[in-house]
Amino acid sequence: MQYPLTEKIGAPELFVGREKEFRQINKWLGNIPKRLSKSRVILARRKSGKTAFVQRIFNQLWSDNGMVIPFYFDIKESKIWYPTFAVDYYRTFASQYISFLQRDENLAGELLSLEQIRAYGVAHSIETLIDDVDSLNTDKERGEYDLMWKAAYSAPHRFAAKFNCRFLVILDEFQNITRFVYPDKDYQTAPIETLAGSFHYHSESKIAPMLVTGSYAGWLLKVIHQYLEAGRLRPTHFSPYLTEEEGLQAVYKYAELYQEPITNETALQINELCMADPFFISCVIESDYEERELTSREGVINTINYELFDKRAEMFLTWGEYIEKTLQRINGEQQSKQMLLHLNKYADRYWTLQELKDELHLSLEVNEIKRILIILSEVDVIERGTSDIQFRGLQDGTLNLILRHRFQEEIEGFLPNFPKEFEQQIEELNAKNRSLQGKLNHYAGILAEHLLATAFRSKKRFALTDFFQNVFEAKVFTEQKLLPRIDGTRLNIILVKERVKIQRDDGKEMEIDIVAQSKCGREILVEVKKTQKKMDLNVVEDFQEKVAVYQKQFPEAIILPAFLSLGGFIQEAEQFCERHGIATATEIKHYL
Repeated sequence: MQYPLTEKIGAPELFVGREKEFRQINKWLGNIPKRLSKSRVILARRKSGKTAFVQRIFNQLWSDNGMVIPFYFDIKESKIWYPTFAVDYYRTFASQYISFLQRDENLAGELLSLEQIRAYGVAHSIETLIDDVDSLNTDKERGEYDLMWKAAYSAPHRFAAKFNCRFLVILDEFQNITRFVYPDKDYQTAPIETLAGSFHYHSESKIAPMLVTGSYAGWLLKVIHQYLEAGRLRPTHFSPYLTEEEGLQAVYKYAELYQEPITNETALQINELCMADPFFISCVIESDYEERELTSREGVINTINYELFDKRAEMFLTWGEYIEKTLQRINGEQQSKQMLLHLNKYADRYWTLQELKDELHLSLEVNEIKRILIILSEVDVIERGTSDIQFRGLQDGTLNLILRHRFQEEIEGFLPNFPKEFEQQIEELNAKNRSLQGKLNHYAGILAEHLLATAFRSKKRFALTDFFQNVFEAKVFTEQKLLPRIDGTRLNIILVKERVKIQRDDGKEMEIDIVAQSKCGREILVEVKKTQKKMDLNVVEDFQEKVAVYQKQFPEAIILPAFLSLGGFIQEAEQFCERHGIATATEIKHYL
């Protein structure tokens, strides 16, 4: 896949999981060419990964080069003058459109000037581009800023109708359009709050449907209900948490890319304590904690505790800003904090206004309690029930930890002992799963490469015979014939790489799942197959070819080839491995 839009997440490999969400959204995307897809809004709290998700959708559609042309626009949380906003919107649309037509990745990340867009229109006889640029320039000179904005926001729908194609209009942080676009250049008047209503008609477009996101779900929904009418955008709820399996995969992937040592045991612990929250996991793996050490239980607990509660930590700073904005909305009032903490501590049920008043012995009137709770729901730290008098905390473990640390001592008189709680969680994790080995066996079919690579890294010194049988040294290849020798050398592993690319003489690219280098000059090359199907002969032959190519490129290396197949091998494949010195295994031993 190509990445014309630079993704906020950073390296594309950092994007892990979201299989359920992609299944749902890909079905919706598949119906856009048939004009069956209704505009959607993704509802999620901040730092849930929704921007990375919609940016990946853009890159996916761009790479597919199909009938659906993606357009992505981030409505920033910064003041901007109305005509400048209109021109910025149109230039982004036109630049990405031209990038798609030309199959030029670079153009998607650039912002073409109006002059460049017009010149392209002239060169390729696209009169609509020419007319739009001319009208934008003319209307700006005349002060007709509403007409400029109309030309901008209607462009995807107009182009789709004229050229019989489809657009997906992705508007990230849509709620910001009501607070940061100003009618005067010096920002002296109020922002144009009604600007969201511009999309009232186009939000129902089936040829250019919208995919809208926002970091404040309550505020976003309020904007949509007020200006687009309820029902025009179908809600899609987006959890900030990955599945347990996806979270563990994220731990391994982040640790690999950031070259942070972990063990298979601590990988489970990090995932458990971070609740499979990818942002939380990334903060822990990248933590600036001076004593960070993620290969022991104590090191994991201390690093997580630092990220949550040290004022210099990324996790603390990110959530601290969020909570501060919330407190500003409610003036930091003590009873407001009390309600916020209580609702998030007991988020398993809805509470009525009167129940809260009675339970917390509040002196506030019921109407004042309701006013405060509505504000808290709009900034997404609690949620409203089906009736006007019901509220509950978010079922969000990360937020609960932050709020308890921030308010519990002030309200209840004592600080929570999080290291002790984390220790208990790990003990429960071990007891619940009987043994870590059993837990890791459960994940082997999903994470076999990571489990084996991490075992190599964390054990450091071992003989390959600890993991595989029939271990041979593949030093010499002559006319594809291997001269094998049993090798039980204890290895001192200095580098482990996953998914290593190599190239055949004819230019064909190949990939080796794991390459582990030992200080003695030996290199372990491992092919990993996770399916329960027995490996047949041609797959093993393909691996032998990779080994031969690698040996040719690194003639001084002493190669130890090995094949892990969780489904086993057919007889011919097993015999081939024995004849050609390829070590084999059907399970991963020595995880820890």
